[in-house]
Amino acid sequence: MPITLRTLTACLIIALLAVACGGGGSSGGAGDNNTPNVPEPPLPVDPIDPPVPAETFSMSGTISTSTSQLVDSDTNDPNTLGISNDDPNQAQSIANPITVGGYVNVPGAGAPGRSMAPGDVDDFFQVDLLAGQRVTMLVADFEQADADLYLLDSQGVQVENSLNGGEIESLLVPEDGTYFVVINVYEGATNYILAIGNTPSQADLREYKVIPWEAVVTYKDDTQQLSSGPQTEEMSRGLGIQQRAGGRGRGRLMALRRALSRSAQGSLKPASWASNIGTINDPNLRARTETLMAIKSLRKDSRVLYAEPNFQVNAVAAPNDQAYPLQWHYPLIAMPDAWEITTGRSEVVVAVIDTGILANHPDLAGQLVDGYDFVSNIEGAMDGDGIDSDPQDPGSSLGGSSSSFHGTHVTGIIAARGNNQIGVAGTAYGSRVMPLRALSANGEGTSYDIDQAVRYAAGLPNDSGTVPQRRADVINLSLGGAPFTQATQALYDAVQATGVVVVAAAGNEASSAPFFPASYDGVISVSAVDGQRRLASYSNIGPDIDVSAPGGDSSIDFNGDGYPDGVLSTDGSVSDNVIDYVYTFLSGTSMAAPHVAGVVALMKSVNPELTPSDIDALLASGALTDDLGTPGRDDLFGHGIINAQRSVLAALEATGISPADRPLLTASTNTLNFGSTTTTLNLLLRNGGKGDLILESLSTSASWLQIVAVEVDNARLGEYEVTVNRANLPPGVYAADITAQSSKNNLAVRVLVSEGGTGTGADVGVIYILLYDPMLDDVVAQVSTQSNEADYPFRFSDIPAGDYQIIAGTDTDNDLFICDAGEACGAWLTTDQPIQIELDSNLTDLNFPVGYLVSLPAANSVKQSSVKTGMLRTARDQDEGRGTKQPANAE
Repeated sequence: MPITLRTLTACLIIALLAVACGGGGSSGGAGDNNTPNVPEPPLPVDPIDPPVPAETFSMSGTISTSTSQLVDSDTNDPNTLGISNDDPNQAQSIANPITVGGYVNVPGAGAPGRSMAPGDVDDFFQVDLLAGQRVTMLVADFEQADADLYLLDSQGVQVENSLNGGEIESLLVPEDGTYFVVINVYEGATNYILAIGNTPSQADLREYKVIPWEAVVTYKDDTQQLSSGPQTEEMSRGLGIQQRAGGRGRGRLMALRRALSRSAQGSLKPASWASNIGTINDPNLRARTETLMAIKSLRKDSRVLYAEPNFQVNAVAAPNDQAYPLQWHYPLIAMPDAWEITTGRSEVVVAVIDTGILANHPDLAGQLVDGYDFVSNIEGAMDGDGIDSDPQDPGSSLGGSSSSFHGTHVTGIIAARGNNQIGVAGTAYGSRVMPLRALSANGEGTSYDIDQAVRYAAGLPNDSGTVPQRRADVINLSLGGAPFTQATQALYDAVQATGVVVVAAAGNEASSAPFFPASYDGVISVSAVDGQRRLASYSNIGPDIDVSAPGGDSSIDFNGDGYPDGVLSTDGSVSDNVIDYVYTFLSGTSMAAPHVAGVVALMKSVNPELTPSDIDALLASGALTDDLGTPGRDDLFGHGIINAQRSVLAALEATGISPADRPLLTASTNTLNFGSTTTTLNLLLRNGGKGDLILESLSTSASWLQIVAVEVDNARLGEYEVTVNRANLPPGVYAADITAQSSKNNLAVRVLVSEGGTGTGADVGVIYILLYDPMLDDVVAQVSTQSNEADYPFRFSDIPAGDYQIIAGTDTDNDLFICDAGEACGAWLTTDQPIQIELDSNLTDLNFPVGYLVSLPAANSVKQSSVKTGMLRTARDQDEGRGTKQPANAE
C-alpha cells in the first residue's frame, strides 16, 4: 500500500512565501520609451486593518509497535542509525517468533540512500530456533530483484537454503539450536519481510525437490530461428549446458555443468556473492545449491526466455487451503466445528456491498453470482461510466493499497473457496457472494448509492431497473459514516420484511456514538475482538452493538506464526498498473462483520426458513454466542462473540432436527506466543461437538508454565489463564505444551516463550508521520520519530484549524514513499479506515499502532490491467516527495 510522503523543503517554503508576498516578475506600469514614467499622485484609501493571524493548534500522540516486530539494522534510509549486519561477526540478534522488515541491494541498485553505492548484499540475523519452525522471506520487489534465504548453524555451516527467485523463500528448521538466518540479494534491490514462527504459511507446506544438475530451458528465439540442430547445440555449449530432451517451441531438458567455484576448504562461493555464506558439508545440499545457482545464471543470459528446475514429483495428497493455518480467527469462533455440519449451500447468497470485486482472483473462482455497480459518480467510479452491470473493482489512483480492494477482502472472509488446495477458506465457502459495488475506487461512496445496492440485493425497485434472479439471503455492509435518515430506516424495515438479514460493521472510531448503517433498527451491529477475545482498540462500542467477531490486530502475534494477527483474506495489489492477486492481513470491524454474515449463511443453509426476527431472538437468547464481558448483553461485545458451531446447531434445532451426538474437545488456538514480554494469556477449552464431554485433566510440560481456571462450567470447560514465570529462565527460546485430556479425546496447545537477550523488537525504524488534509488533497505537515525503546511519541505544532487524517509508516528503501510492501504502516485509528480529525483545539492522546504490511501471493492467478491514473507518480514528479490520500468510508 504505497503512500506518498511530501517533504517540505526550504526551497518550497521560500516559494510559498514569495507567492504570499506577491514577489517575483517585472515591476512598473505600461508605457513606451518616449513617455516619461511620471508617478501618479496616490489615491486616498481607507485604512486597512492588519490581517488577524489564523489560530493554530497542536496534535500529539504515541505510535506503538509490537515486540514481535523489528527492523533490519542497516536499511537504505539514511535517517536511521545504520548498524551493519553484513557478516556473522556483526549478526543482528533477533527474538523468536518475529517479523523483521529489511532491505538489501547489490552495489548501484535501488533508490539513493545509505547503501545504494556500496551495496548491502547480506543481512545476517542470529536467532535461537526450534525444530520444525518455519523461516519465510517475502520478497517485496521480486519482479525486479532476486533475494535468497540461507540457514547456517552456529559454526557457520550451511544447513538449509531457499533459492527460488520468486516472491517467497522458505525453509524448515531441522533441530533446536542457535542459527544465523541470512538474506542475500542475488540481483537488484528489494524490501523484504522475514517471518519466523510456529505455523506454516501459504506456500510453505509443500517441500519442492529438484533433480540435481538438470534444468528446463526455453530460448527466446527458439520458435522462430533455432532448430534442434547445430545452432542450438552451439548455444548450449556456450551456456555450459547439454540438451537431453525436448525441442523447438517447447522446453528443453538440459544437463548442467558444475559452474560454481569452491575454496580450498570446500565452501561454496559463487562470484555474485559479496561474502561467503557458510560452508556446505552436506553433498545433497551442495548439489541442489549449485544446481539452483547455475539456473539463476542461465536466467540472466539474454538468449534465455525461461530457465527452471526439473522438480521431483511424488504421488502424495497436497494439503488443502495452504494458508488456512494462518487463519487464527476460525478456531476462536468454533468455525471448524461448524464445518462438520455444513460449509454452506450454493443456493444461499450473501450480498457484499462494498468497493466491488476482483472476480478473477483464483480463490474466488465459481464463488460469485451476478452483481451490479451502483457507483453513480462517473469520475469517482474510474470505470468509464456510472451504474452498470459490472461490479469489477478497477482499483484506485493511490497505488497498491490493500484497502482499494476492500470488497475483495470482505468477500474472501465470507466465501473464499475451501478445499481447493490454495490460499484461504471463507466462513461459508459452500455459499455464494453477490458483489455489489457502491463505494468508488478510493473507498468512498454516497448513502444514496448504497441504498440502491441494498434495494437490489433485497429484490426491491432500484435505479438499475432490474433485480437479481434470486435475492440475497444476507447483506454485509462493511462501511458507514452517514447520519441517520428516516428514509434509510424505512428501507431497512422493508428489507427485513423481505426476509433478508442485514449485518454491518460497528465502525473503527473507538467511539460510543451511533454509527450508521450498523445502528439502524433491523441491522446486526458487529464490534471487533483480537486473538485473545479482547475488544480491539479501534472498535466502536455502545448500546447498538449486537455481537462481536474477530477483527484482528496487526500489531501483535498471539499465535506465534511470525505474521501479524490481522485477518487473512483475498486481496489485490498494484504494480506498474497491473493487479496482482494476493492474500493480505487487515484489521477492522470491516473484517468482523463478514464473519457474522458468513455464520448467518451457514444457519440459512441448514434452515432456509429462518427469518431476521428468528435470528434476532436466537441472538438475544445467547444461543449463537459465547458470552464476553459483563454477563448478558453489554455495550462492548453485545450478546458475546459469535460461535459458529452453536449458531448452526441452534438453526438445526429450530427445524426439529437434532444432529447425532459427537462431542469433541477443542481449543480457541493451537499456539500461545508469549514473546519476550507477555506473562499471561487466556485459553478457551470447549466442546466442539454435541453431547456430553468432561475435561478430565489439564497439565503443562514445563515447570515455568502454569494454567488456572478463570470461568469454567461443571464439565471444567471454559476460560483458563496461562501464566509464564520468567524469573528463573535463562536467555533463550522455549517451547512447552499444555495437554488437555477429556472423556472423548485429547489435545495439545503449543506455548512459545522468548526470554532475555537483545533484538526483542518494538523498533521498526524511523517512522514518518503525515498530516493529510482531505479537502486540499495534500499533506500539510510531516514529522518523524524514532523509538524510545517503548513507543514512538510525535507532535505537530502550529496547525491551522481544519479536518485532517494522520498516516504513518517507514521508508526502508528510501524511495520517498512510506508503506511500500515490506514497510511498516499505520493510521489513526486503522489503515482500513483512517479517521478524519476535526482540529479546533489542542489534541493529545492520538495513539495508534504501526505494523508491517504482509501480502502472500496467490497461486495460479492471471494478472489483470489496472486503470489507475498514476496519482502517486504525479505527486512525486511535482514535489519529489510524498503525499497521500486514504480510503475514508470503508470500515
